Amino acid sequence: MKKLVCFFVLGYFLGTACHAQMMHPNNSKTSLFDESMLLQHIKALSSDAFEGRKTGTKGGEKAKKYIVNQFSAGHVLPLGKRYGQPFSFFHEGKHHNGVNVLGLIKGSLYPDKYIVISAHYDHEGIKNGQIYNGADDDASGVSALFSFAEYFKNNPPKHSVVLAAFDAEELGLQGSKYFVNHSIIPLKQIIVNLNMDMISRSDKNELFVVGTVYNETLKKVISNHKYSNKINFLTGHDEGNWKDNWTHASDHASFHKKKIPFLYFGVDDHEDYHEPTDDYENIQPEFYIEAVKVIMSVFEKIDVLTFPARF
Repeated sequence: MKKLVCFFVLGYFLGTACHAQMMHPNNSKTSLFDESMLLQHIKALSSDAFEGRKTGTKGGEKAKKYIVNQFSAGHVLPLGKRYGQPFSFFHEGKHHNGVNVLGLIKGSLYPDKYIVISAHYDHEGIKNGQIYNGADDDASGVSALFSFAEYFKNNPPKHSVVLAAFDAEELGLQGSKYFVNHSIIPLKQIIVNLNMDMISRSDKNELFVVGTVYNETLKKVISNHKYSNKINFLTGHDEGNWKDNWTHASDHASFHKKKIPFLYFGVDDHEDYHEPTDDYENIQPEFYIEAVKVIMSVFEKIDVLTFPARF
């Protein structure tokens, strides 16, 4: 991910109250997901065995199979006939093949309206004999997808949810571009994209959410609630006086270009960004776990809204 916008306002009405059985993500009485498994997944995906997960390599294929196995074990349905959505593209004069991995959880009240929760599973591979494991970028986001799948077992979403593990983000957002240009579901039925890319560490204890300036409904979802007492959850990096505008930083840009509202969750670049030192040992487990809980809480607030049809 490199930290590099049609204004669309979603009308909304508050729907039913939050799931009665759901505890707030920051409530210590109940865990929404197995925190130790979240850490085990990010450790596995960022291990040398996956060779940096570069698109089109054995390591990338191994990562794809890992994601498929986790979706299947978590009783996540494939979005299409299969979990994989293969595609091909040219990048810098070279032909590449990639595969998105797409899972589906059917909504209990609005099965024909979709929230796409996404992360990219590819990274930089091996360069000059060094493995770029990409623990934060973006094994952190992919592992969070598995925690969402676990959460949905006991907390069925009202809207249908697509869990999208995109390929070839590092090669120009190719997987998400293909997804929106060859969508298995009508784009007008996608109400929002929640994209996670680099969410497992921050020396400043800051998690940013990008995209609220482009949508009044999402702005209210973020501004009207307190999401954490443990980390600083901040808006920004999208419009105004920010040095770095992250509107086109990751796969959410593909949705934004199709006028689909988005929220992007990420942290500032750190010293290990796109370096072979982006390893599991350098993530911050407490920050990471809390970040995933915050993102789940944002999803909860969005899922109880009633959205009009988009055209």
